[in-house]
Amino acid sequence: MEMNRRSFIKATAISSATIVSGSLSLKYFSEKARAQGDINPETQQGEWKPSTCQGCTSWCPVQVYIVNQRAVKVMGNTNARANRWNVCPRGHMALQQMYDPDRLKGPMKRTYPVKGKGIDPQFVPITWDEAMDTIAEKMIELRNENESHKFMLLRGRYSFMRDIIYEALPKIYGTPNNISHSSICAEAEKFGSYYTEGFWDYRDYDLLNTRYVLAWGADPISSNRQVPHAINVWGQVLDRAKVAVVDPRLSATAAKAKIWLPVIPGEDGALAVAIAHVILTEGLWNKEFVGDFIDQSVQFDVGKEVDEASFKENYTFGVVKWWNIELKDKTPEWASERTGISPETIYNVAREFAAAAPHSISWVSPGASMQVRGGYTAMAAHALNGLVGSVDNVGGTLQGMKVPDNTIPKFTDYQDEIALTNGKKKKMDHRGTKVYPSLKDGKSGGGSIINQVADSILTDDPYDIKMAIGYWNNFTFSCSGASRWEQAMEKIPFFAHITTNISEMSQYADIVLPSGHQMFEKWGYVKSKYNRVSYATLNQPVLDNLWDVKMDETEIPWMLAEKLAEKGFDNLYRYYSTEFIDPETGDRPKNGLEFSLISLKMLTQPMWDPTLYKTKDEQPPIEDESWDIDEKERRRRWSGDFFTGWENFREVGVWNSSDYIYRSKWGNFNTSTSQFEFYSETLKDALKKHAEKHVTTIDDVLETTKYQARGEVAFVPHYEEAYRWGNEEEFPFIFFEHRSRLNREGRSQNLTWYYAHKDVDPGDERWDDVVKINPIDASKIGVNNGDTVKIISPVGEISCHAKLWEGIRPGTIAKCYGQGHWAYGALAAKDFQQGIPRGGNNNLILPADYDRLSGSTARHGGVTRVKIVKI
Repeated sequence: MEMNRRSFIKATAISSATIVSGSLSLKYFSEKARAQGDINPETQQGEWKPSTCQGCTSWCPVQVYIVNQRAVKVMGNTNARANRWNVCPRGHMALQQMYDPDRLKGPMKRTYPVKGKGIDPQFVPITWDEAMDTIAEKMIELRNENESHKFMLLRGRYSFMRDIIYEALPKIYGTPNNISHSSICAEAEKFGSYYTEGFWDYRDYDLLNTRYVLAWGADPISSNRQVPHAINVWGQVLDRAKVAVVDPRLSATAAKAKIWLPVIPGEDGALAVAIAHVILTEGLWNKEFVGDFIDQSVQFDVGKEVDEASFKENYTFGVVKWWNIELKDKTPEWASERTGISPETIYNVAREFAAAAPHSISWVSPGASMQVRGGYTAMAAHALNGLVGSVDNVGGTLQGMKVPDNTIPKFTDYQDEIALTNGKKKKMDHRGTKVYPSLKDGKSGGGSIINQVADSILTDDPYDIKMAIGYWNNFTFSCSGASRWEQAMEKIPFFAHITTNISEMSQYADIVLPSGHQMFEKWGYVKSKYNRVSYATLNQPVLDNLWDVKMDETEIPWMLAEKLAEKGFDNLYRYYSTEFIDPETGDRPKNGLEFSLISLKMLTQPMWDPTLYKTKDEQPPIEDESWDIDEKERRRRWSGDFFTGWENFREVGVWNSSDYIYRSKWGNFNTSTSQFEFYSETLKDALKKHAEKHVTTIDDVLETTKYQARGEVAFVPHYEEAYRWGNEEEFPFIFFEHRSRLNREGRSQNLTWYYAHKDVDPGDERWDDVVKINPIDASKIGVNNGDTVKIISPVGEISCHAKLWEGIRPGTIAKCYGQGHWAYGALAAKDFQQGIPRGGNNNLILPADYDRLSGSTARHGGVTRVKIVKI
């Protein structure tokens, strides 16, 4: 199954979209659409306006071409230094999202009290005033009963205006239950970099200068981070670097790689420690970064311990401890039995990776880390960057430059006794409990565990939730163990959902509020980094609202604050109307629109206000440079872009930092030792504090949380056997999923472009949802190409079509995540009114399990076994 670069290239012909005839008569939507007229961008003059694509966490600066108040084209922002004019398919698909006829067009309320899948809520239109009044009344009722803690705010995707609704609203109101989606994204991936180099975030990758990319479940030209940049430069990467992809599926990146390593899902950790073993036994580590034996010999011999005193480290800590505790016996021969990759291949990859160092990248992704014991896999894979000195180095893995922005004003003066008391009660997601350490940033309970909330609602643990608001989320569809969320949402007495489209989660709502599309109808900003540049990019309303929509993070909270004030609780309104002041005019907001703009100007002021820029005398000296260069350019080169004011910033649409400074973290990592830790004192301290908090031992915590490590092994990157649901006899196939380059955060399944172009994802088919099966396996179970099959796991089942494909490892089956909606619109569901899905939702067969140390949902690494039944 090991393949060198493919000897063939599949020619992809994108045919025109099939038009689905017919229409739905749904009570959710107004029957009359706005007339747009004919638009011909070739003959009509338009204007490019800057905004942001939030179709994935690249968060790319874009420009939108507007003709006669209609968006007709999207491209990368020409002022952005990260994506450099480029945007991936997700940015273009936003156009269809904007003009999706199934968008929610005004506030709705439920008129049928019974909640459940397939039950018509019988929504009817209402005014914004009635909607906000209803929500405020429910919130007041809880405060009057001293039960404000039984209100919950559920956050999905967001902009950095987030704290206006996510922090201020619940904490001034009086609840601890503001819970974010982040743990269903990639927290285990961040665990790996934090407990080695002290960086809890996504990494940047210096692609233009790298000489080797070792991708662990990553598919950079389709998903993961910095997709437009990766697509744009991947030809250059292949010209100067070797690429090896560790993935049981022949991804788009694997198809272009020098070598494809179809690992057994979940066994990536064995491969990572074996590569480290080879690098040490053959003396291939980076001496400048790691250090060397005092006598400059190589004493890492298979199976033998090394005297720690014989090795002097430079910018790392514990390399000999790591060898003695974990690596000395982890040979490629040992790893081959667990990974299905030959020893010869492991030796070759290790040698080539080290030979290219320090211009090497070990690219850790959710595919390798979001499994039950995935935090340690992430540590092992990221530790390879430390071994070869590519951390914070040219052609390697980078952190990011600082983006200067403000936080929201303090709100402690607006918290009354109810807020202070009830705000300290336990959170619904169980973070920080013995079984869910969630050690974000080294703190017990530092991160959220959103998927656990469904179980907490069902069991009233730690108490019963009586009211919730959710925005930009659809947990009933997007969380593993999705059926639990269906039951949980039935149980919440009152739920308000802020969304662009009616989704599965909206079906359980009592009030549905239409939000503006983030690229076209919203004020906001986000921060990100790639291509050695950190940046802040503006979301802007580049055209008039298409429907009666409001901004989710600013305008709606303001309106809610007004209604709460009318009913006697004015703390939130006083905070919004008093503490938010226009930095230019000194004006305070008088309505939701003014509040949205003023708060944005406040939070971004350090980027655009020249009076806050550091003067020449305050700037640090730059070697070999003269003060004679243009002052504006000098300021940009030291810190970032220079603007003359807010309007200048708004017109440009993006603030770019100066280029990343290599090696600035060496000897100054945010770890307990300030070094890159192969023996993690940082993790040891975090585990110790968590164990002490629960009056127990670290070993007991590890046993409780399903890890195999005991003793010192817990503090080093190490191999943990893949944890799977289901036994092999009953469930013979290991199931894993992957992402599509067409998924706009899973929100594109009501678009014709999604289905018409679905075969851009290797192995997938246009206008279909398929499970990919190796022909060897298919022949054994009598399944033919195109057959309708059921995929059955220990927790559920879904139906889709079989696709026989050689690009999948035998013994495994793979399916793209995204389809299987039973709501969301005319295309997303096969029958929206009857709740019949189009394809299958992977989350119905994925169990609700976790990498508990990081808090991450476990959805990759073959977390479950399945069986295939032909229908």
